[in-house]
Amino acid sequence: MKEVKILVADDHEIVRRGVRTLIELQPGWEVCAEASSGRDAVEKTKRLKPDVVILDLSMPDLNGIEATRQILAAVPRTEVLVLTVHESEQAERDVLAAGARGYLRKSDDASDLVAAVDSLSRHRPFFTTRITRMVVENYRRSEGPLPAAFWEKDVLSPREREVVQLLAEGNSNKEAATTLGVSKKTIECHRANIMRKLNLHTISDLVHYAIRNRMVEP
Repeated sequence: MKEVKILVADDHEIVRRGVRTLIELQPGWEVCAEASSGRDAVEKTKRLKPDVVILDLSMPDLNGIEATRQILAAVPRTEVLVLTVHESEQAERDVLAAGARGYLRKSDDASDLVAAVDSLSRHRPFFTTRITRMVVENYRRSEGPLPAAFWEKDVLSPREREVVQLLAEGNSNKEAATTLGVSKKTIECHRANIMRKLNLHTISDLVHYAIRNRMVEP
């Protein structure tokens, strides 16, 4: 097997250790870093430029969908493999819309993970048979890939989606500002724009929106 640098991102240490052990059994494969949040995964990917990022969908600070978008925008040659417990078709659609070219459930076989990393390291997509069928059906129904505007949360900018997640996770405006390195006033402006765009009125509405769109876990 070719030399491959892999970053493993999951907020559960036991999962990271298990994936790392499996990866490092493969000749020439190296886990160059681990990350416990979506934002940490983005920053380490920018710095280390791994061949493949194995990324959990439900991550604190920045969820897997947003992390995927930012990773691919910053380091286009890096491939993203989403590894998740989610089995909903909507989650799978979101992953594809974000640009990830690999998707596995944590209940899939270990051999599938090895095959997926091998395929992505060669810049070839990897999806299980069920996901492939879904993509084909989408193509047949729409005569082409679904546009990004199809997804409700794409009415928001990338920074607005970050703000939604941070606020829905219980951060104050000041705490969100510190995380993003901006002023509290900037967060307040983002929050006002978000509420206007989504026609929301309370922070409870915002939390329900974030849960519905799988930006945070209920």
